[in-house]
Amino acid sequence: MTNQTTTNETTNPETPVSATEPQPSYVKLAMRNMVRKGSKSLFHFFLTTMGLIGLLVGLAYLTR
Repeated sequence: MTNQTTTNETTNPETPVSATEPQPSYVKLAMRNMVRKGSKSLFHFFLTTMGLIGLLVGLAYLTR
């Protein structure tokens, strides 16, 4: 029987946390994840921004 460990970034962050330190907050984990996946996160941010602007402009045009 082999000992396999699964890597789950939400429950097993790369930096070990000792028993005395509190577990990192969700914001801290999200920021670490965003820094690690920088260009992909920026692409999704700008894609979402353009989608929202397009939606607002489209609604403004339809309701003028």
